[in-house]
Amino acid sequence: MSRIAHRGAILNFRGDPGDRDDPCSYQYWEQGALIVCGGKVEQVGPAAELLSDAALPVIDHGSRLLLPGFIDTHIHYPQTDVIAAGGRHLLEWLERYTFPAEQRFADPEHARAVAHFFCDELLRNGTTTAQVLGTAHSVSVNAFFEVAAGRALRMIAGKALMDRLCPDGLRDVSAADAERDTRTLIERWHGRDRLHYAITPRFALTSSEAQLESCGRLAREFPDVFIHSHLAENRQEVSEVCAAFPQRRSYLDVYDHYGLLRERATFAHCIYLDAIDRGRLAASGAGAAFCPSSNLYLGSGLFDIATTDAAKIPFALATDVGGGSSFSMLRTMGEAYKVAQLTGQILTPLRAFYLATLAGARQLRLQDRIGSFTAGHEADFIVLDPAATPLLARRMDQCRDLSERLRLWMILGDDRAVAHTYVLGRRACFKEMLGAKPPS
Repeated sequence: MSRIAHRGAILNFRGDPGDRDDPCSYQYWEQGALIVCGGKVEQVGPAAELLSDAALPVIDHGSRLLLPGFIDTHIHYPQTDVIAAGGRHLLEWLERYTFPAEQRFADPEHARAVAHFFCDELLRNGTTTAQVLGTAHSVSVNAFFEVAAGRALRMIAGKALMDRLCPDGLRDVSAADAERDTRTLIERWHGRDRLHYAITPRFALTSSEAQLESCGRLAREFPDVFIHSHLAENRQEVSEVCAAFPQRRSYLDVYDHYGLLRERATFAHCIYLDAIDRGRLAASGAGAAFCPSSNLYLGSGLFDIATTDAAKIPFALATDVGGGSSFSMLRTMGEAYKVAQLTGQILTPLRAFYLATLAGARQLRLQDRIGSFTAGHEADFIVLDPAATPLLARRMDQCRDLSERLRLWMILGDDRAVAHTYVLGRRACFKEMLGAKPPS
């Protein structure tokens, strides 16, 4: 069984740093070592203690930072080709750009080509796990899982369920047909390799009551699958959902009524919720995906970090490509920082990196496998370069501590800062930065 050590600066989270950077929530070694054996973490700690075995092969990353791979809790792979489209608000943007693009995914070759590009972009940006929406076509989900399995990625995905208020090329023939297709996909993919299935009603507005009942039935039949949807992203959307379901107290209550609030359920956005909704969301064990770049780009609104914390709702970061304008979790952290600034709140760099790593693993109930350098966990990790660009290198030279370095990566960084991405201990994506010689 292969055994190898990686030397460099190492950051590992053990909990949520909060807005005060709780020192018990993380571990940091400026001269650290990560030992990987058989694709899993064996040990992590000070290099001086762990590298005494002269026979152990070592990859020296110098001053670069090693940390667990990024986890993107909400992203649309079929929207890769509509990034930066529009300047429209949500519902018009869906109708004008997204739905036409998604209709092309009835073609398995197109779906497979986009899936390859999408997974390559994730890896270039240091994302090793993502929760992904497909289109209404089963072939789009099959293509994505096939490509993800070929790269040994831990991924969650599902067929988008829509049986009303969408184009014919995306509309399920019936709730029964969509349920049958979803069941087939679950049985084929869920738990295979490092793959998981998510029951995925696109959002309440595009599913009939019969389809939502079907989703609840599937959720009961398959309690360990994921649930993935949108919630309270845009004021117009909220208003239209409430009009479509007048018997329900709120948008969230629609999902609750049909049995879709539970652990392993993620609802993207969660901007327009009242105190009752927040309490119910927290009690259910479901979580929120914070999508700052998408919310800003589509003018949807500002996620309330403090109120979400107060309600004890678990949340993590998400790019929400293609409403979001970048695959980069570093850039997404920078946008999250701006949202906090606009709402008079605090998002420290340490917490931003936590929200992009261990927080996502916890929200997805995968913290026993990914998200930290715990012994026995899968060795998905990335290497960040402090000299990825001339400006970043110049500013890094002036840093006094870890927090300042992290702030520079999240404000000035992008895919160029991700020097290497490792999946199960194997280098999955390498870019030679500024002419540096790659490690062997």
